[in-house]
Amino acid sequence: MSNNIRLAILVAALGYFVDVFDLILFTILRQSSLRDLGVSEADLVSVGGYLLNAQMGGFLIGGILWGVIGDKIGRIELLFGSILLYSIGNILNGFVGQFGPGVDAVVSPIDQYALLRFITGVGLAGEIGGGITLVAELLPKEKRGYGTTIVVATGVAGAVVAALVYELFTWRWVYIIGGILGLGLLFLRLSVADSGIFKALAEKEHIARGNFLMLFTSWDRFSRYMNCILVGVPIWFSLGIVVTFSPELAPALGVKEPVTAVTSVFWFYLGITIGSVANGLISQWLKSRKIAIGIFLFGTLAMLGITFHAPISSLSMFYTVVFFVGFFTAYWAMMVTVAAEQFGTNLRATVATSVPNFVRGATVPAVLVFTTLKPDLGIVGAAEVVGLVVAALAILAFFSLRETFHLDLDYVETDAKPAKQGA
Repeated sequence: MSNNIRLAILVAALGYFVDVFDLILFTILRQSSLRDLGVSEADLVSVGGYLLNAQMGGFLIGGILWGVIGDKIGRIELLFGSILLYSIGNILNGFVGQFGPGVDAVVSPIDQYALLRFITGVGLAGEIGGGITLVAELLPKEKRGYGTTIVVATGVAGAVVAALVYELFTWRWVYIIGGILGLGLLFLRLSVADSGIFKALAEKEHIARGNFLMLFTSWDRFSRYMNCILVGVPIWFSLGIVVTFSPELAPALGVKEPVTAVTSVFWFYLGITIGSVANGLISQWLKSRKIAIGIFLFGTLAMLGITFHAPISSLSMFYTVVFFVGFFTAYWAMMVTVAAEQFGTNLRATVATSVPNFVRGATVPAVLVFTTLKPDLGIVGAAEVVGLVVAALAILAFFSLRETFHLDLDYVETDAKPAKQGA
């Protein structure tokens, strides 16, 4: 393995570490930051949903923007611009409501918060897809799974560290620290070279690169794309609703002791960290991406069923369930790897970057439906209804998903007959 490949894996892993650290901050800081800004207890869920949707809207736009940049200009440029934008956004987030009378009188602190979560979401959108694309193209097909597993297992540990940092600093300083970590990573990025597959393609001017609309001009491409998105939605349903709103959800489930979002995040991402390694190894041992995804997808759905229906009365039992939900949602890396492998080099970054962000962005309608149903069905009933819809779509997508373990990535997408995509 060359030094450039090792450095690329390291940079992608650390980039995703900072990405997850920054990404999860709002879940951890939602209650403390909103209380500090004067939001009442009764409005914590509704205002929190507004801010979460602003961030997720940023993911949707950024997922397309950075993917197109990655295919048109380069994978390294994608990663550089992405981390720069979300680092600046997070640093500014630490000053919400303190920009001075000129700004604070025109834009309320909550709207400032929403705007900066949107900007940060745009920036965050590029990391996982860009990193997975670069590593997948640099490694031989027999070792791609190991490389992407290292990236994601390292990355998701960022949430665990974020939870620990929260215990030491105020919410404003936690945002600022996350931004500073991102800026520090920029220097490592300068030493990484792009993949040979992309460099060779960039010399062929007649081949269209980063054309997002190509995903909608062929039913074969569109169905591949949608399957990759829908199979991953249970992951972000688990985080966006079950974990984010765990302080309000847990009492309704029968937990008598207070539950904190920061502790839920810690156990959820500890589960993902361990599960990511297990999922990657299972894929390599079985030589199948699809089977590894299936085991963990159905494990996720089973654990969500336990969450909503098992008698959970103690704090330790609730956090144990959260840990196992996290463990089984750890097919995130495999989902993004499959998305990257299913499409040609001229669309690979576009797909691998937009798929995880459309998965994240699916939290927007999920949270909207959840908050709409909550007054009539209660917090548990509303969460369960949304979860059933998410589960049904994910199961349908899984059975249509193509196997890509043995696929050679040196091919392109055209409007002619699609290249063979695996068994």
